Amino acid sequence: MSEYFAHPTATIDEGAVIGDGVKIWHYSHIMDGAVLGDKCNIGQNVVVSPGVTLGRNVKVQNNVSIYTGVTCEDDVFLGPSCVFTNVTNPRSAVNRHSQYAKTIVGRGATIGANSTIVCGHNIGPFAFIGAGAVVTKTVPPYALVVGNPARQIGWMSEYGHRLDFNDEGIAECPESHQKYQLKDNNVIRIS
Repeated sequence: MSEYFAHPTATIDEGAVIGDGVKIWHYSHIMDGAVLGDKCNIGQNVVVSPGVTLGRNVKVQNNVSIYTGVTCEDDVFLGPSCVFTNVTNPRSAVNRHSQYAKTIVGRGATIGANSTIVCGHNIGPFAFIGAGAVVTKTVPPYALVVGNPARQIGWMSEYGHRLDFNDEGIAECPESHQKYQLKDNNVIRIS
């Protein structure tokens, strides 16, 4: 049995799996079949739907909706009021529960405040989605995307700093001093 904190106003359905050290705040609802990894922090007024999996140390800010079909890997940050969809053509009178599209948010990625992630488009590890972006296609690892529809404007380090590549395709994070290589429009960390 894991040990976690849940505010008295939070609702945790039977069948939800909650890891050790998780904090669940005011008026949040963790539904049957949701899985929260160790040390997640769930802000107030958050919905985590059935079948959602959050890895270790996922930070979910206030007013976030995470619908069935979403998986967030370890160390993901979900900014205030961001939302994930799970059907591309919803209609109230048409049941499409069997057509939920999957979305994977890679390790260490950041989804900015008020962003919308249209289902079926994965977010690569350490990608950075700017506030208010509407993601309508897959985002590569380390990419920085902004706008509606979201478009890539650069690359980010694992510490969340914009990378400036030299003529040899090498960049250094100003905080961690980790080095990155840009080759064939892909970024990898090299040290």
